[in-house]
Amino acid sequence: MVKRYKRAGYITSKRVEEAIMAVPRELFMDPRYRDYAYDDRPFPIPGDGRQTISAPYMYPVTYEPLKLKNGDRFLEIGSGSGYGAAIARELVGSDGLVVSIEINKETYQFAETNLREAGYSDVLLVLGDGTLGFPPKAPYDAVSITASTPDIPPPIYDQLKENGRIIAPVGGGFFYGQDLLLIEKHRDKYKKKSLMSVVYVPLIGKYGFPA
Repeated sequence: MVKRYKRAGYITSKRVEEAIMAVPRELFMDPRYRDYAYDDRPFPIPGDGRQTISAPYMYPVTYEPLKLKNGDRFLEIGSGSGYGAAIARELVGSDGLVVSIEINKETYQFAETNLREAGYSDVLLVLGDGTLGFPPKAPYDAVSITASTPDIPPPIYDQLKENGRIIAPVGGGFFYGQDLLLIEKHRDKYKKKSLMSVVYVPLIGKYGFPA
């Protein structure tokens, strides 16, 4: 898979390559689909019927632009299976921090079990509304929103460090598709760049879509 993504240009750095190599994706799959863990497509995970583990190429697509480095504080909104948080933990190293928020209790429990059994029990996993961020550990060097949002929630802007980065699928709900935006903060101004068109499930919460 890694060789395939390097050829396609999804993986461009040694750090992201090593992080993805370090995390066994099959440990974050619903057991029914583990034989297909490295197929290029999303798969269902426990929740309300909408949650998925994204297709594996979306993880380097997300993490390459964020440029996570050792010691960074990272916030993930939408824990899903826990796979993205594990990759982020590899990228920020033992001196960094990964906070991951999940609103659905069943999905949260799935991610918690997966992260613990895969050896990532030091990820701070929070059950709650991700659109509010997590002020106790702010500010963050980078934020990844892993579900489609009508706009970036205001609390996320407030919890981002100077020169910090946000990546998020912004636009309509599941049926309409979104723009994957990279947003950089400089002196309380925000530079936005569209990376590609994507289709993500809706972000649920105060500043997202209704449940």
